[in-house]
Amino acid sequence: MVQNIFKGLGIALVTPFNEDGTVDYISLIRLVEYQICNGADFLCILATTGETPCLTPEEKIKIKNLIVDKVAGRIPILMGCGGYNTAAVVNELKTGDFRGIDGVLSICPYYNKPSQEGLYQHFKAISDATKLPIVLYNVPGRTGINMKAETTVRLARDCKNIVAIKEASGNLEQVDEIIKNKPRNFDVISGDDALTFPMISCGAVGVISVIGNALPKEFSKMIRLEFKGEYDAARKIHHKFTDLFSLLFVDGNPAGVKAMLHEMGMIKNVLRLPLVPTRISTLQKMSEIMKELKI
Repeated sequence: MVQNIFKGLGIALVTPFNEDGTVDYISLIRLVEYQICNGADFLCILATTGETPCLTPEEKIKIKNLIVDKVAGRIPILMGCGGYNTAAVVNELKTGDFRGIDGVLSICPYYNKPSQEGLYQHFKAISDATKLPIVLYNVPGRTGINMKAETTVRLARDCKNIVAIKEASGNLEQVDEIIKNKPRNFDVISGDDALTFPMISCGAVGVISVIGNALPKEFSKMIRLEFKGEYDAARKIHHKFTDLFSLLFVDGNPAGVKAMLHEMGMIKNVLRLPLVPTRISTLQKMSEIMKELKI
């Protein structure tokens, strides 16, 4: 039986860029070490927050290899591998280099809006194409389609290497339905920083976090307190970050967290089109909150 090892604080890692738009590999390596030294339990690389659609195949390979070498087995690595063309995803899983990778995160097909049966058959084909553990990713705000709880549970029961779902529907009723009906060896992971506290209280095993790029120590502390049943202390940390959660995404992701990391002196505030840096007004609000929190 394949077990889920992606628990606790996972970081949806950003891709730093230089002023000329090239990948800033030096800052990337520094950022990886920062995560490991400050409480991250696993990394999620080459996914949405990493601006992966805007990277070349060569850049993706170099980023993956650099991170694998830097992590050196200290924490698990989850790598994005998904799309709206099932055959292409299957081919990538069969022919790609996944050495050093501990599992794949696969997003629901976007744009073409498949039915629930189409979603099931898509992920069933992906499951059959690899022995790696698979974490499903349901984010209807980006894909245009919501994978219903019954489809998720059906996949969890039928596909032994589908070990978890990154659930970012924003629907706590749906989250609770999955947790209530899932098989024992299947886990739910929060895909929304702002809902991590209530989701863990419902039975989720962690989060794949955006804000964790900048504040891994603080966010991991909240999660660990919840795991120990210290909900009052965890709730205080959650409420400290409430305003930051909304500001992070008001100008799109990862514009907000890149602005935070820039304010902290860790990366340059550069994104690749069609994404652009967060507005000055948003940045000013974030800076004020960070000063209040002594970040």
